[in-house]
Amino acid sequence: MFTYQVEPRFSETDALGHINNTVVPVWFEQGRTPIFQLFNPELNLRQWNLILKKMEVDFVAQIYLYSPVEIRTTLSAVGNTSMTIHQEIWQNEKLVAQGDCVMVHFDYQKQTKAPIPDEVREKLIPHLA
Repeated sequence: MFTYQVEPRFSETDALGHINNTVVPVWFEQGRTPIFQLFNPELNLRQWNLILKKMEVDFVAQIYLYSPVEIRTTLSAVGNTSMTIHQEIWQNEKLVAQGDCVMVHFDYQKQTKAPIPDEVREKLIPHLA
């Protein structure tokens, strides 16, 4: 499991006083950085090789300002060309949001999916939940 801590910012709140729902996918993306680095260690955009296929978010409870959150990231499946990533946001020891996304290993030059390299797959497997 990968973990990442975020301190919610005032600018991320909405008129109701809690963290806006548009912020959660951004936090999830940041929480996927260690997975991105398995495919592209320097995060070089000219060598980027992942693409987001779909994403689903379940808002479990309100998220509040002035209390840090932890994003927990695991893998729920690793296929030939894609993987399913499960993420959770915890605040004050309570699950407040969770989601799943499918990311595809992608060859941008050929504009098609590509097999996940064996050396990357070996690094992904320990993070299967």
